[in-house]
Amino acid sequence: MITQLAWHSLFVRNLFIRPAQHELREFDPEFTVISLPDIKADPATDGTRSETFVVVNFARGIVLIGVGTSYAGEIKKSIFTVLNYLLPQRSVMPMHCSANIGEDRKVALFFGLSGTGKTTLSSEPTRRLIGDDEHGWSDQGIFNFEGGCYAKTIRISKGAEPEIYAATSAFGTVLENVVFDPTTRVPDYDDDSLTENTRSAYPVEFILAADLSGRGGHPSNVIFVSADAFGVLPPVARLDNEQIRFFFLSGYTAKVAGTERGVTEPEPTFSACFAAPFLVLSPETYAGMLIERVNRHDAQVWMLNTGWVGGPYGVGHRISIEHTRTIVRAVVENKLRNVQTRMDPVFGVRVPVTVPGVPSAVLDPRASWADAEAYDQQAARLKSMFHENMLNLVKA
Repeated sequence: MITQLAWHSLFVRNLFIRPAQHELREFDPEFTVISLPDIKADPATDGTRSETFVVVNFARGIVLIGVGTSYAGEIKKSIFTVLNYLLPQRSVMPMHCSANIGEDRKVALFFGLSGTGKTTLSSEPTRRLIGDDEHGWSDQGIFNFEGGCYAKTIRISKGAEPEIYAATSAFGTVLENVVFDPTTRVPDYDDDSLTENTRSAYPVEFILAADLSGRGGHPSNVIFVSADAFGVLPPVARLDNEQIRFFFLSGYTAKVAGTERGVTEPEPTFSACFAAPFLVLSPETYAGMLIERVNRHDAQVWMLNTGWVGGPYGVGHRISIEHTRTIVRAVVENKLRNVQTRMDPVFGVRVPVTVPGVPSAVLDPRASWADAEAYDQQAARLKSMFHENMLNLVKA
């Protein structure tokens, strides 16, 4: 890694696996990443679409990054892109997901786009964190690509996310885009004046309940996490093979008003395999690998909505983190495998009728709306967005 900025070098040390000294003596790098944020491309001369560029040359083993900004995430995602090409050739599925493991050695995977809560939900004090963001699934099980975590910090609190909050406050952690008081140097995690994309980059061992081996067996549960701002998706649902393919290729979440300039009402975001910008092969390739592994190892796949209930953004409210954590615990402890379910009328997924510790009304999004007809209209609208996205994906 060759970086223009010193804090980028610290970011690299925090986020990538740190070899031991004896490993470094025989280390022969396969790729060199050169990050120069002050450099901009000239589209007319260089043939790029904008001044921003991330160029990967597999033959020479070089990545060149010039983004016109200092966002450090481009560095780690460039190598994730490389792995998305190389690993399927070695029968390993690369995954944009977090992972944790219980005392029973059962592994859970959490797929989700930024802001959905996958980092928060995987940093569960009753389980050990394997990794925060990028993993591979091989014939031996799953393993972490990284040596650190890159958590969003906007509106983070000590009460709701104690493990991440403590890691964010530790010496050596890199805070990115976070506003702080210039006198006291105390960060203000509620301040989104620069961007909603505020970040904390720290070594995985800063999470006290981390499994430093970075490895686990084959997953028992796979969870797709979406933050549905339309208030339509159920808080939890079980998926069959065709639904796994549909929701994995959709990679859905929603932007809410205020997250980006010009966004005044909920907008859907679709990112194939929850990782569209970093996919080198066809999304169908990765979806096929996931379904094959899920079936071979008898894993159950779930859709989890961490977004709005009782109405869309601005009318309803976001489901409480306590209820979401309770649902996730029930999933990973296999308490929902054989419970009674009902069919969701919108997407046909199977929704548990009861989850211990969660009010039944929370589990039925239509019943939580004051106006059932308004829910039906919103549901039809969201469903059409999903199908339009799938048609565009097939055409691509």
